[in-house]
Order: sequence, then C-alpha cells, then structure tokens
Amino acid sequence: MTGLSSRILVWIELHMRGKKVLITGAAGFIPSHLCEALVRDGARVRAFVHYDSRPTFGNLEYLDPEIADEIEVVSGDVQDSFFVRTAVKDCEVVFHLAALIGIPFSYTAPEAYVRTNVLGTLNVLQACRDAQTPRIVHTSTSEVYGTARYVPIDEEHPLQGQSPYSASKIAADKLAESYFLSFGLPVVTVRPFNTFGPRQSARAVIPTIAGQLLAGADALRLGSLDPIRDLTFVTDTARGFIQAGKVPGIEGGVFNLGTGHGITIGELAERLMAITGRDVPIECEEQRIRPEGSEVMRLIASADCAFKELKWKPEVSLDQGLEKTVKFLRERPEHLKHGRYTV
Repeated sequence: MTGLSSRILVWIELHMRGKKVLITGAAGFIPSHLCEALVRDGARVRAFVHYDSRPTFGNLEYLDPEIADEIEVVSGDVQDSFFVRTAVKDCEVVFHLAALIGIPFSYTAPEAYVRTNVLGTLNVLQACRDAQTPRIVHTSTSEVYGTARYVPIDEEHPLQGQSPYSASKIAADKLAESYFLSFGLPVVTVRPFNTFGPRQSARAVIPTIAGQLLAGADALRLGSLDPIRDLTFVTDTARGFIQAGKVPGIEGGVFNLGTGHGITIGELAERLMAITGRDVPIECEEQRIRPEGSEVMRLIASADCAFKELKWKPEVSLDQGLEKTVKFLRERPEHLKHGRYTV
C-alpha cells in the first residue's frame, strides 16, 4: 500500500468536522455558499480569493459575521504556482472552483480563459500531488456537453467545446482525469448544471429578469427564449460538492449535479413575473452575443450517479429557489445592476 493510499484510508470519514479545507475562487457565487456550508459543518475553511488592489472579498462579504470570522482568507492567483502550493499546504480537502465563467467574454478574450481555467487547474492539481492531498474536488460545468445529443445528459455524453469557455473547461477536466489515471491523484469531478440563487452575478439570466421586474421595467429585454436549462438552487449544489469531498471510494469519478427537469427561458420569465407580481411584455433583442454555432439549446441532467454514489438529491424546488432569490434581490438593491444577459 502506498503512503498516499494509507493516508486516504486514515483520512476518509463521512463528515467534515475538524477537517482543514481549501476553496479556490472563494469570493464567487457557488464558492461563497460552499464556504458557509462547510463552516456550519465544522470544517476549518481557508478561502482562496483572487488578489486585486481593492480590499474586498466579493460574495464572502454577504456572510453572517459569526460565519465569516471562522474563515481564513488568503489572496492570490491560481496562475501563480508558488502561491497555490502555499495555499494547498496542510489541507485535507481542496475544492477547486476558481475559474473565469462568463461565456460572452470568452469570445473576445480566450487566452485569459486558458490561463485561468487550464493553467490554474494544472497548478492546483500539481500542488495537490506534491502535498499528497487526500481529496480534490474539481469543478466542471454542463457547458462541456454542448447542445444535448440526447436527454437527460449523463456523464457518458460526448463533450463538445461550443465556446472558448467550454473548451477551457473540457481541457481542465481532462487534466484532472489525467492526474488521476497517471499519478493516482484522488480527484473527483463535479459537473453542476445551471445553479442559481442569492449572490449570483447580475449578468446571469435569473438576476437579470428579476432585476428588471423589481426595478419597474415596462418590458423584459432578453435574448432567445427557447434554450432549455436545468436549474439547481445553490445550497443544493453546495451540498453536492461537500458530498464529493467526503464520500469514500469515488476517486476518478465524474458527477452531474442537476434536477433532471428543464425549463425554457421564456417559461422562467413567466415564473418570475408571477413571483414578483408584475406582468410585462417580453422583447427579444436581435443582437446575439453567442455566435450561431455556439448556441447551447438544451441542457437537462441525469444525476443518477450523484444520487447513487454521493447520496445527493436536490431539496429546494424551482419555485422555492426563485422566491428565495427574489427576496435576496429585494433586500439587496445594490446587487440589482442589470447585466445585459443573452442566453
């Protein structure tokens, strides 16, 4: 038995209490909820945020003070292999969520996505290999599948890079796979479908629709209403990550996180109008951000592997999640900056 294997066997327990964990990209939407959930589970959380000249910590600033005070925040860049090694040191679980995720920007700045999403992932994997980290949870995305060839989409579905963003994530996924197969690195890949909830960027579709409605817009200005998305509330997604970080014997696995139910953007707008109590016309803009060949029309998850292996299922319904999101946006008007969203 190798030293790494023995460490894994000693380490693995079905809880997080007392474990030292690192979350990269911690200032982001999903990572901030993951940090919060891990603190509540009793983990010792180190939050890796992207360094910039402003003394802010992004979505971590929304956390209750008693939660925030339990988090060790470190500022750096996943492109810096030296800093990544320092951040990974002594951690028992590394949740790697740092990434550039805005699809439209990837069309104009693809190199930035390669540097952050590919090189950054390589740095995390190598640092974890050097440190003999017992578990790494790597973040993928449903965008790696492209437009569905069949639904629901399972983990065996072909990968298709329909945008520079999705191509960079496919490359990162394959690096994680290679480190498992080549070096036995105990990495687990989590592939969330469309996650939504409080703190999500105002450029995403749900905050954009809700923001326009709450701001009193006389019409909703959107892109295509036809794409179908599988929407999971953010606390459910965070639970899926935690399960991927603690369930034994799943190293090398890839797990979709989704509900198995799809909704069109047009239907989503109708739901949000009902929740906000506003009924306005929808104006579809002709100008497209996504090139025609890049359009991903249908994403519906098969999460059977997560149900079986991770013992994970969504608990928050779509309407419950939308109500929680609208409540957050009502209470946090500073978050209502209308990103011009086009699916």
